[in-house]
Amino acid sequence: MSYAPRERPGTGWLLFSSIVLITAGIMRIFDAFWAFDKDDEVGEGLQVLLFDDNLAAYGWLWLIVGVLLIAAGFGVMNGAEWARWFGIIVAAFGAITSFLWIYEFPIWSLVGTIISLLVIYGLASYGGGGAVDEGV
Repeated sequence: MSYAPRERPGTGWLLFSSIVLITAGIMRIFDAFWAFDKDDEVGEGLQVLLFDDNLAAYGWLWLIVGVLLIAAGFGVMNGAEWARWFGIIVAAFGAITSFLWIYEFPIWSLVGTIISLLVIYGLASYGGGGAVDEGV
């Protein structure tokens, strides 16, 4: 009699975390391109917590964070232990950079921060020790 292999606990959380990390990374890269394009069009009404009205500085920050998020997402998907801790650090940094725009986009900043916290929970609770699609 053969039994189907049991799914590793937390596989759904790891898949969720890796997909969110990759998607967030892609979105941050799009944000960076937008910031580079709109840097000269910034008005006086922009209220942010860092870099004042310098969108190019935000663009470089978002570009770096985006690449790091994508790398962490693929690492988590492959089950690398380094990616678990790297993903936690990058997701925390992503939450912080999402929260910097709280005055301009309060709902989206909070949503981005909450999703980042869910990724941190998934990686901290179930990360490491095998790829996402492996069975036990």
